[in-house]
Amino acid sequence: MSEADRVNVLALQQIETKIGYAFQDINLLNQALTHRSFGPNHNERLEYIGDAILGVIIAKQLFDQFKDCPEGDLTRMRSTLVRETTLAEIARDFHLGENLRLGPGERKTGGDRKQSMIADAVESVIGAMFVDSHENYPLVRKVVLSWFEDRLEHIKPGDGQKDHKSVLQELLQSQHLPLPDYEVIKITGAENAQQFTVEVRINNVPNFQGKGTSKRKAEQEAAGKALEYLQQKAAAHKH
Repeated sequence: MSEADRVNVLALQQIETKIGYAFQDINLLNQALTHRSFGPNHNERLEYIGDAILGVIIAKQLFDQFKDCPEGDLTRMRSTLVRETTLAEIARDFHLGENLRLGPGERKTGGDRKQSMIADAVESVIGAMFVDSHENYPLVRKVVLSWFEDRLEHIKPGDGQKDHKSVLQELLQSQHLPLPDYEVIKITGAENAQQFTVEVRINNVPNFQGKGTSKRKAEQEAAGKALEYLQQKAAAHKH
């Protein structure tokens, strides 16, 4: 095995740890992270099946979670959860972008940071898990729902269902500003009762910290503080 192959296998194993699924055939994960610009054995077929499976998993979870909710509200919540912005956030959490295999042209134009491309990779990974597990839907469902746990906890019918990270990102994008950078600065407590402290950094904005029992929850709190600051600043500017 060449040094490059060893590095690639190590990176794939790290992704397995992040997503919470160990592949029987690691080549399927490799394919899920291969863009069509890289070569013929790319991820589009896996993305096709992963998109369908993700839709069913989220639709059924919302159906069970909101027993009195009309179809329209369920559809809007599902759209929020499976939209490109949300999937790209998950991709960044798992560092899928930097592990995408891209052709030279896509690499040169920053394909590993394109929201649409890394969001597609999340669906491809879901498809790869389904194929790798011999169509073990309950297993794949359990893994995928763990990725959405915090988002499902916060989502609700009607307006205002977007989480703080999503709203903050959309606000910065609307102003053509760089996206926020989140960093874990402290982890305390026993392994089964950890407390995360995360700092969010945005250009020309004070840094804000959030705490939570998961990295995701700490990021949400930090994003909420940054969002509140920016909204208050915008309101003051209007006056």
